[in-house]
Parts: sequence; structure tokens; C-alpha cells
Amino acid sequence: MARSLRRSIDPSMAVVAAAAATGSTTRSGGGGGEGTRSGRKKPPPPPLQERVPLGRRAAWAWRLAGLAVLLLLLALLALRLLRHHGGAGGDGGVWRVALVCEAWFAALCALNVSAKWSPVRFVTRPENLMAEGRTPSTTAAEYGELPAVDMLVTTADPALEPPLVTVNTVLSLLALDYPRAGERLACYVSDDGCSPLTCHALREAAGFAAAWVPFCRRYGVAVRAPFRYFSSSSSPESGGPADRKFLDDWTFMKDEYDKLVRRIKNTDERSLLRHGGGEFFAEFLNVERRNHPTIVKVLWDNSKSRAGEGFPHLIYVSREKSPTHHHHYKAGAMNVLTRVSAVMTNAPIMLNMDCDMFVNNPQAVLHAMCLLLGFDDEASSGFVQAPQRFYDALKDDPFGNQMECFFKRFISGVQGVQGAFYAGTGCFHRRKAVYGVPPNFNGAEREDTIGSSSYKELHTRFGNSEELNESARNIIWDLSSKPMVDISSRIEVAKAVSACNYDIGTCWGQEVGWVYGSLTEDILTGQRIHAMGWRSVLMVTEPPTFMGSAPIGGPACLTQFKRWATGQSKIIISRNNPILATMFKRLKFRQCLAYLIVLGWPLRAPFELCYGLLGPYCILANQSFLPKASEDGFSIPLALFISYNTYNFMEYMVCGLSARAWWNNHRMQRIISVSAWTLAFLTVLLKSLGLSETVFEVTSKDKSMSDDDDNTDGADPGRFTFDSSLVFIPVTALAMLNIVAVTVGACRVAFGTAEGVPCAPGIGEFMCCGWLVLCFFPFVRGIVWGKGSYGIPWSVKLKASLLVAMFVTFCKRN
Repeated sequence: MARSLRRSIDPSMAVVAAAAATGSTTRSGGGGGEGTRSGRKKPPPPPLQERVPLGRRAAWAWRLAGLAVLLLLLALLALRLLRHHGGAGGDGGVWRVALVCEAWFAALCALNVSAKWSPVRFVTRPENLMAEGRTPSTTAAEYGELPAVDMLVTTADPALEPPLVTVNTVLSLLALDYPRAGERLACYVSDDGCSPLTCHALREAAGFAAAWVPFCRRYGVAVRAPFRYFSSSSSPESGGPADRKFLDDWTFMKDEYDKLVRRIKNTDERSLLRHGGGEFFAEFLNVERRNHPTIVKVLWDNSKSRAGEGFPHLIYVSREKSPTHHHHYKAGAMNVLTRVSAVMTNAPIMLNMDCDMFVNNPQAVLHAMCLLLGFDDEASSGFVQAPQRFYDALKDDPFGNQMECFFKRFISGVQGVQGAFYAGTGCFHRRKAVYGVPPNFNGAEREDTIGSSSYKELHTRFGNSEELNESARNIIWDLSSKPMVDISSRIEVAKAVSACNYDIGTCWGQEVGWVYGSLTEDILTGQRIHAMGWRSVLMVTEPPTFMGSAPIGGPACLTQFKRWATGQSKIIISRNNPILATMFKRLKFRQCLAYLIVLGWPLRAPFELCYGLLGPYCILANQSFLPKASEDGFSIPLALFISYNTYNFMEYMVCGLSARAWWNNHRMQRIISVSAWTLAFLTVLLKSLGLSETVFEVTSKDKSMSDDDDNTDGADPGRFTFDSSLVFIPVTALAMLNIVAVTVGACRVAFGTAEGVPCAPGIGEFMCCGWLVLCFFPFVRGIVWGKGSYGIPWSVKLKASLLVAMFVTFCKRN
């Protein structure tokens, strides 16, 4: 009897199948049989990638430095246990609170040391892809053929994510360098806003691409997002060959792009629906954003090109939505794009992009292929993640969201374990891994005929679409499939798999596709892929592979961190907890620890908040939670403070960042923890108790990418801005409280009223309060001097003042 597909793709069974298979080829070898027949061993082809570990001495220096910080934390815990205060001073309670908080910090420090223990990076060699002796692609196609790639772009709100932003991203993807790009690449755009303006903009972009793509390839344009290319210099002489032909072409393309921008920006939705192309926009009439049928438009079909223009297919998708069905936010949109691309082009590799990220390196796909095809074992590259980089990034990272040190230090360390995390954008996926197939599964028992249990299992996993099941079968068993000749003929099939109820009764969102149940579907999906036994790779190229826009200003920045933290908290308390994946699946122990660090970000909030309140409490209540300067134990917290900040500072120096960038990131860690992470923690707590609902918030995108010149009003983009959001209340209250505590404590010292108190606060408590005032200085300035958007609204000040008054009253009673 045939085994079911679910059992056949179980990791243990996949190992048996791989062991039973004979004569299988590896990804980096090739031509072995021919060399044996000729009597001479064929030399191995040049490598596609090279693993470069950190120098041995440097690695041990960082390990010892991390261990030193951990040992100081443990020494502080020992001091708390051995010299526990109590009795007359009444400060035994605050020492116990400090002990709990510091124990949590010590656990986080140990996790960080583990994650950074084995840093590794990979260097790609795209020039070796077509070298003699190279093996075929993962689809076992003809010699030297590279696999096809489906590029998936998501956008959700035409107001916060202007159509021109999406257009620039799409144009940069259509102009990628890749052999036979028109046949092997396809671009799918998911519009969750169901906006006719977005569809119109993409339709116009397809026409512009017919001239833009050949221009980029003819002159070797480095940056292929038009807004970036034409804004990088005022004259073409500084960016290309100064011949007459180039100057004429450059001027023509600049004029055409300006016309494109005007057509997109000046289009009104009402006039577009009434007079914008007859039947083309008829499906958008009388639709609601949250209640409409599926809309699929083939904006460019390369197979129907008369002139043979070599740029990829372009397909617009707006999935069906209904008030009676949960749409699962971005994860739902990605699963729809996965199914639509499967029934239309079914490429074995998928590239996932946000609408505000453009291709900064035209050889991005070639670099990714070096990592996807350059290992002897496909398990080594389940997905390839490019680090997030930002164009026109604010100097010294004033909002702490560029995460450059995070990718260079933390993710490089994780790469030495089981691989980089999936960051939600700029990631190349094996479709096989996304489908929940374990690595090295070769389908030793291909009982996939109609009527067999395997065929029935395909329906259970992927739904009742015959076309989707056939495409999934080809991917699962690495079967070669003929490319779709006419993708327009599959529109009705694409609409069927985009239905809002298609997921019901299938494994989509659980064992297949992007995982449901969290706002951070990227972390959860990457963890599921790692738990199946796949590894991943961080792809670092020069120039950077992709560039995006980082949110600026306080509201947008903290909203983004709050959304991330909310999703991460839900993963920790769900059945998707990485600890369970380590116990019952194939997630490695140290990889689990690394996931716990990232997923545990919001769980730091209550501990950091409590620790931040200890200083003001002790000053106002005449108590202490740190040893006095005259005591022997004072040197331990002082040495810990200095060593931790020195270690963190040196990490930024090694990453090539400035001292100001280190301070901005340190400051923002304190602000984010008290504000965004605290609210995220409370949101998940209330959600768990059934008292609140989680809301997905879209982050406003940088309007400079949309060529909007009206948004430059002379304001300082690096200065903190505020609104009346709840996210600003906790940190505003804590800033006020520390100022009050320092003022009250200074008055007591000046007038001698603190003398004779057994456990009065010492220099340590004043240093803690002063340090937090420095960290919260943007809020101090917003309270005292800020005006307009730079000032904290009075509603926030009043609510924060009420919290401060309540806390001061509590301190007086104790």
C-alpha cells in the first residue's frame, strides 16, 4: 500500500528515502560519470560560495569579553544573595526585585553569548555560475540552466504605501540581470488595498519597462529603481559613458520617467474608474476594501511580446476578502501569491519583497543562486536572507531601527548554528521548503498516480485545485515541468486559489506556506523551516543587495517596534514556541536559544521597567537597591556598567559605526523597551485574557521614494516627533519621574534631611536616575522645549503626570 504524503515527507522517512536513493547528483559536483568513462577524473568546478569564519584570535577575544560581562552579572547576583538587606532599612523588597530583574538580564546575556559564539560569513562567486563542469539547477533541467524565480511583492495601503513606491520596486525587479530573464523571472504584486490606482500605476510601469529594462542592460546601470537612478546625479556625465548616444538615451528615459510620475500622481480614482480603460477597471467598480472578489490582471505577458522584450511577466493580484473570513494579514497575502504563482509559473525559487524595497545590486539573483546551488547538500540553504539596508539613511541611526550591528554581529553568529532568521523581505525561498517538505526528500516512492493515497494527501495539504496539486507534485519530487506558454489562460485558476475560504480544511498557514497566528509571520515561518531541518544563509554583497526605507519620527518608529513585539510575544506563548520545536522537531538547541532572544524582546519590558523604577523609588522612599560607594560590593555593579557598555560600544566600532550611532541605539533600546515593548506585552496579555483584539498597523513609508517634493518642509528628520498615541505615555512618565526623583534627592542632600537614615540612597541610585534622564532626553526636550510635532501633546503630559503622582504617593506610603 502506498504511504501517504504526510508520512513520506516526515523528516525520519526522508532520511530513509535519501539513504535508499542511488546515483543522485550533488549541487556543487558534476560530470563524475563522464570522467569515469574516459578514465580520467574530471576536476571539480570552481566553488560558487566560500565560508569565511571569523579569525580565531578575534573570535576568542569576543567570546571572552562576552563571558566577562556574564560573570560580572553572576557576581552581582551572588552579592544580592550573600548580602541580602532587610529589617531596619526596609529595603529587602527592592533588593529582591533587583535580584529577579538581574537574574533575567543574566539569562539574556547567556543567550547572547551562545548566539554569537560561532560567527560565519559567506562570500559568493557569481562569475563561476556558468563555469565548465557546473551541475544543472535544482530542477534537473538541461545542462547549465539556472532555475526560474517568482518574485512576490506585497503592498497593503495606497495611502501609507504610495503606488509610485511600489512601481519603483517593481521596475528594479523587472530589470534584474539573469540569463533569459523574460522566461525565468515573473513578478507578482499583491495589493491588499484593492486600489485601482495601484493597478493603474503598475500598468503604466509595464509600458515604461519596455524602454527602461533595455536601457539598464545596454549601459550597465547599477541602481535600477528609476527614482534612485535619476536622483543620484543632476547630469548623466557623472554616471555613465559620455557619448552622444548615451546622453540622448539618458535624456529620453528621464523625460519618460517624469511623464510616468505625472501620470501616476495626477490620476484620480473616480475619473480612472469612469474613463480609465473601459473593461480593464470594471472589476474595481463598487468594491469595498474589505469585501470584494479576487482581481487578477496580467499586466505583461512576455510570451506574447512581438519584439521579444526580455523582461519578466508582471501580474497584479488582489485576493478575495470577506467580513466573515479572517485574512491573516501579510501571511495570508503571501500564501495567496504562492498559490497564484504556482498555477501560473511555478518557479522552484521565490523572492519575497516589501513594496518599499528596491534592487540595489542588479546581480542579486545570481548571488542568491551561488548560495542556493553552491552547497553539496540542499539542506544548507532552505532560504537565503539579505540583510536590510536603507537608502538615504539618517546619519548615526537616531531612531535605532537600521539594525546594522544586529545583522553584522548577532545574525553572523547565528549563521554559525543553523542560519540567519527570515526577516520578512529580501529573502529567496525554496518553494519546496515553503511547502513543508523536509530537506533531501527525493521521492523514492513516487506513487503519485490518481487514486493513490499520496495524491489524496496532496488535496489534504494543498486544497482541491487540480492545477495547484499538479504544480506542488512537480516541486515536491523535483520533476521538470514545462514553462507556462500563456499565463493569461490561467487567470480563472488563479482566482480560484485566491478565494478567502481556500485555506479552510487544508494545511496552508500551518504546515504549508507562511504560518498564521502572529503579526511577525516572517520569524514564525523561518522557525518552521528551520524546525524541518533546513538551514539558511545570510547573503552579504557589495553593493548591498536590496535597499529600503526606514521609518523616521517617533510615531512611525515605535509603531513598527510595537507591531513586531506583539507578534513575537504571541509566538512565545503559543504552540509554535521554539522550545517545543527543539524538543519534538529538528530545531537545534543553540538555534532555539537564538530565537528566544529575538522572540523575548517584549518580555524584557516588565523587567526593564521595574529596574528603571527602582532608582526613583529608592530616592523618593529613602531606600537603596545598590551597594554604597563605601562598601566593597560597589565595585561589582560599577564594573558591570562599564564593561557592558564598553563591550557594546566596541561592537559598533568593529561594524564601522560611530560613537554617536552606539549612543543613539543604546538610548532607543531604553525608549523602545519602556514604550513599544511594554504596550505590546500588555496587548498580548489582554488578548490572552480575551479582553482585547490584536490590530495590524501598517507603517508609513518614506515619501521620497515616490518623488513627492512637497514633503520637504525644512524639518529635521533626525529629531524625535510625537503625537497623542498611548505608546508615548509610559516613557514620558518615566522621564518625568526620574527628574522629580533627582530633584527631590538633591534637595535632601543639600538640606541634610537624608542624614541618619540607615539605608538612604547612595551615589548608585543617583547615577541610575541620571543615566535614564540622558537616555530619555528626547522626551525631556519634548516636555520642556518642544513645539508642534516636536513637543509632547498636553494629553500625554497630563496622563503621564497622573501616573507620576500616583507613583510618588505610593513611595511616600512606603
